[in-house]
Amino acid sequence: MKIEIRTITVTDAKEIQLLSKQLGYDMSLDDTVEQSKEILCSENDFAAVALIENKIAGWIHVFKAVRLETKPFAEIGGLVVNENYRNKGIGKKLVAAVKQWCLEKNIYDLRVRSNVRRTDAHQFYTFIGFGEMKEQKVFKINL
Repeated sequence: MKIEIRTITVTDAKEIQLLSKQLGYDMSLDDTVEQSKEILCSENDFAAVALIENKIAGWIHVFKAVRLETKPFAEIGGLVVNENYRNKGIGKKLVAAVKQWCLEKNIYDLRVRSNVRRTDAHQFYTFIGFGEMKEQKVFKINL
Protein backbone atom coordinates (compact mmCIF):
# COMPACT_ATOMS: atom_id res chain seq x y z
CA MET A 1 0.00 0.00 0.00
CA LYS A 2 1.50 3.31 -1.10
CA ILE A 3 1.00 6.22 1.31
CA GLU A 4 1.49 9.75 -0.03
CA ILE A 5 1.84 12.73 2.32
CA ARG A 6 1.08 16.26 1.15
CA THR A 7 0.19 19.64 2.62
CA ILE A 8 -3.53 20.19 3.08
CA THR A 9 -5.61 22.30 0.73
CA VAL A 10 -8.89 24.05 1.45
CA THR A 11 -10.63 21.49 -0.75
CA ASP A 12 -9.64 18.80 1.78
CA ALA A 13 -11.89 20.37 4.42
CA LYS A 14 -14.84 18.00 3.96
CA GLU A 15 -12.68 14.88 4.37
CA ILE A 16 -10.85 16.45 7.32
CA GLN A 17 -14.20 17.24 8.94
CA LEU A 18 -15.46 13.67 8.44
CA LEU A 19 -12.28 12.17 9.88
CA SER A 20 -12.45 14.51 12.87
CA LYS A 21 -15.96 13.25 13.62
CA GLN A 22 -14.49 9.76 14.11
CA LEU A 23 -12.82 11.13 17.26
CA GLY A 24 -15.90 13.04 18.40
CA TYR A 25 -15.07 16.52 17.08
CA ASP A 26 -18.13 18.04 15.44
CA MET A 27 -16.95 21.14 13.58
CA SER A 28 -19.11 22.46 10.78
CA LEU A 29 -17.76 22.32 7.24
CA ASP A 30 -17.68 26.12 7.09
CA ASP A 31 -15.62 26.27 10.28
CA THR A 32 -13.28 23.57 9.01
CA VAL A 33 -12.77 25.55 5.79
CA GLU A 34 -12.00 28.72 7.76
CA GLN A 35 -9.58 26.90 10.10
CA SER A 36 -7.84 25.36 7.08
CA LYS A 37 -7.42 28.78 5.46
CA GLU A 38 -5.96 30.22 8.66
CA ILE A 39 -3.51 27.34 9.06
CA LEU A 40 -2.43 27.61 5.42
CA CYS A 41 -1.70 31.34 5.86
CA SER A 42 0.29 30.86 9.06
CA GLU A 43 4.09 30.56 9.20
CA ASN A 44 3.69 28.87 12.59
CA ASP A 45 1.33 26.08 11.52
CA PHE A 46 1.60 23.08 9.24
CA ALA A 47 -1.03 20.53 8.28
CA ALA A 48 -0.77 17.51 6.02
CA VAL A 49 -2.95 14.69 4.77
CA ALA A 50 -2.10 11.08 4.04
CA LEU A 51 -3.42 9.73 0.77
CA ILE A 52 -4.01 6.12 -0.22
CA GLU A 53 -5.06 5.77 -3.86
CA ASN A 54 -5.81 9.53 -3.89
CA LYS A 55 -8.22 9.21 -0.96
CA ILE A 56 -7.53 10.99 2.34
CA ALA A 57 -6.85 8.39 5.02
CA GLY A 58 -5.59 10.73 7.74
CA TRP A 59 -4.48 14.22 8.66
CA ILE A 60 -2.13 15.95 11.09
CA HIS A 61 -1.74 19.55 12.31
CA VAL A 62 1.21 20.99 14.21
CA PHE A 63 1.91 24.49 15.47
CA LYS A 64 4.85 26.39 16.89
CA ALA A 65 4.27 27.34 20.53
CA VAL A 66 6.11 30.28 22.05
CA ARG A 67 6.07 30.64 25.83
CA LEU A 68 7.83 33.07 28.14
CA GLU A 69 9.18 30.29 30.35
CA THR A 70 10.48 27.82 27.75
CA LYS A 71 12.19 27.75 24.40
CA PRO A 72 9.81 27.48 21.46
CA PHE A 73 8.47 24.01 20.78
CA ALA A 74 6.06 22.43 18.35
CA GLU A 75 2.87 20.73 19.42
CA ILE A 76 0.72 18.36 17.45
CA GLY A 77 -2.71 19.94 17.55
CA GLY A 78 -4.48 17.00 15.96
CA LEU A 79 -3.83 13.66 14.33
CA VAL A 80 -6.56 11.45 12.91
CA VAL A 81 -6.23 8.29 10.87
CA ASN A 82 -9.37 6.78 9.38
CA GLU A 83 -10.49 3.90 11.59
CA ASN A 84 -10.41 1.61 8.52
CA TYR A 85 -6.70 2.36 7.91
CA ARG A 86 -5.20 2.32 11.40
CA ASN A 87 -2.09 0.27 12.20
CA LYS A 88 -0.78 0.55 8.64
CA GLY A 89 1.98 3.14 9.21
CA ILE A 90 -0.07 6.20 8.24
CA GLY A 91 0.20 7.96 11.59
CA LYS A 92 3.94 7.32 11.70
CA LYS A 93 4.37 8.86 8.23
CA LEU A 94 2.28 11.89 9.20
CA VAL A 95 4.40 12.42 12.32
CA ALA A 96 7.55 12.08 10.19
CA ALA A 97 6.28 14.92 7.98
CA VAL A 98 5.73 17.04 11.09
CA LYS A 99 9.24 16.24 12.36
CA GLN A 100 10.67 17.42 9.03
CA TRP A 101 8.67 20.69 9.27
CA CYS A 102 10.01 21.19 12.81
CA LEU A 103 13.62 20.74 11.69
CA GLU A 104 13.10 23.19 8.82
CA LYS A 105 11.82 25.72 11.40
CA ASN A 106 14.75 25.02 13.78
CA ILE A 107 12.38 23.57 16.38
CA TYR A 108 13.85 20.63 18.26
CA ASP A 109 11.13 19.83 20.79
CA LEU A 110 7.91 18.17 19.55
CA ARG A 111 5.07 17.56 21.97
CA VAL A 112 1.59 16.09 21.83
CA ARG A 113 -1.29 16.07 24.30
CA SER A 114 -3.67 13.14 24.42
CA ASN A 115 -6.90 12.63 26.30
CA VAL A 116 -6.44 10.19 29.20
CA ARG A 117 -9.17 7.97 27.71
CA ARG A 118 -7.31 7.49 24.42
CA THR A 119 -5.07 4.67 25.56
CA ASP A 120 -4.59 3.42 21.98
CA ALA A 121 -3.16 6.84 21.08
CA HIS A 122 -0.83 6.68 24.09
CA GLN A 123 0.48 3.31 22.89
CA PHE A 124 0.99 4.71 19.38
CA TYR A 125 2.96 7.75 20.57
CA THR A 126 5.12 5.63 22.87
CA PHE A 127 5.74 3.14 20.04
CA ILE A 128 7.06 5.87 17.72
CA GLY A 129 9.40 7.32 20.34
CA PHE A 130 7.51 9.89 22.41
CA GLY A 131 8.08 9.78 26.16
CA GLU A 132 5.53 10.83 28.74
CA MET A 133 6.42 14.26 30.11
CA LYS A 134 3.68 15.02 32.66
CA GLU A 135 0.00 14.73 33.47
CA GLN A 136 -2.16 17.81 33.64
CA LYS A 137 -5.73 19.05 33.68
CA VAL A 138 -7.14 21.39 31.06
CA PHE A 139 -9.49 24.12 32.21
CA LYS A 140 -11.85 26.13 30.02
CA ILE A 141 -14.16 29.09 30.35
CA ASN A 142 -16.62 30.13 27.67
CA LEU A 143 -16.44 33.82 26.81
